[in-house]
Amino acid sequence: MPRARLFNIYAWNEEFKGFFEKYYTVPEGYTVNWIITPSDNNAYQDKLDTALLNQANASTDDKVDMFLAEADYIQKYADSEFTQDITAMGVTDFSNTYGYTVQAASDADGVVKGVSFQCCPSALIYRRSIAKDVLGTDDPAEVQAKLDSWEKFEAVAADAKAKGYYMTASFAETYRPFSNNCTSPWVNENNELQFDPMIEAWIAQTEKFVENEYTLANSGIWDQPKNDQMFKDGKTMCFFGPAWYFNFCMGNAQDPEKGCSGDWAICEGPAAHFWGGTWLMAPAGTDNADVVADIMNTFINNEEVCTALVANEAQFSNNKAVNAKFAEDPNYGSAFLGGQNDVAVFSAMTDNIVWENHTIYDQACNEGLQNKLQEYFQGLVDKDTALNNFYKDINEKYPDVVTP
Repeated sequence: MPRARLFNIYAWNEEFKGFFEKYYTVPEGYTVNWIITPSDNNAYQDKLDTALLNQANASTDDKVDMFLAEADYIQKYADSEFTQDITAMGVTDFSNTYGYTVQAASDADGVVKGVSFQCCPSALIYRRSIAKDVLGTDDPAEVQAKLDSWEKFEAVAADAKAKGYYMTASFAETYRPFSNNCTSPWVNENNELQFDPMIEAWIAQTEKFVENEYTLANSGIWDQPKNDQMFKDGKTMCFFGPAWYFNFCMGNAQDPEKGCSGDWAICEGPAAHFWGGTWLMAPAGTDNADVVADIMNTFINNEEVCTALVANEAQFSNNKAVNAKFAEDPNYGSAFLGGQNDVAVFSAMTDNIVWENHTIYDQACNEGLQNKLQEYFQGLVDKDTALNNFYKDINEKYPDVVTP
């Protein structure tokens, strides 16, 4: 009996692995080998990059056959020679996928290098009980009308504080709604680092929120003080995130004893935006291109699989037709959101998502700025010192980038 061929998939966690093993039938004669390396300290990308650099000389069993990439660094791979045109491999039907997900995985010439199995419009996630106290309503349409601009958002933050609440639970909570709407890239054509007006607006708003105690200055986006605010006794009204965030990252809110499942709802909030997403990328040199194509087609075009992702896994799938069925189903709703149909909300938001001005520097700039400014917002350093630390960090990672 011939030995099974190895199909190597590189990833940073087991989320997609779980979906893959539930919903994809591996062709006979293949054994899937998962190479999973956590993203901490760039370990995942470092390991993947080493493998891609050695791809041409790697043995059949050692070649990278498919790898996963996130939004903040997908450009690095889509715009490189280490990935290949998936349309030439047989992935050609993008009629049901969301446009920005295809654009994100394409190179500068429009050659598509991968697909995402999910679409990640990000919503304002609010506590219904706090909204009732502050705004007089928890109805999503009415809450949206009261929070559909940053001016209104900031005014309500003052009202929330007056009643003993925080508007947000992290100094970085509103970063994505601002950064996703930038009209210029982090690094310009002269290789100079630049601050888009949206980034400057986020800094100014955060300074105001920290000074007025509308938010928790000591908490980053993943830090414990923020997570603690998700418990039933939390005092924070607003969080921001996509389906994967409230379903997989708000565990404290779902705690059976201390949580408050059902006391939540979503609306678009002050600015349309997305957060994250996982793309399946096709490396150049894979000797299993037919399987790569089959996997990609399955997770964007197989209605049964995409339906299962929504119904069983609380995903917002990258299939418009499947999402439309759930959006229009009067019996579908999220228990966590008090029965609200989150798919309907997200479906209405997707047309407003833009993918523009992204560069290979995005991850370093987005994460670096937040990390360095946290010290300023906590009062540990002054603003100039925090910004200079950010510039130094960028200079170390990208010596060719000219910083102020």
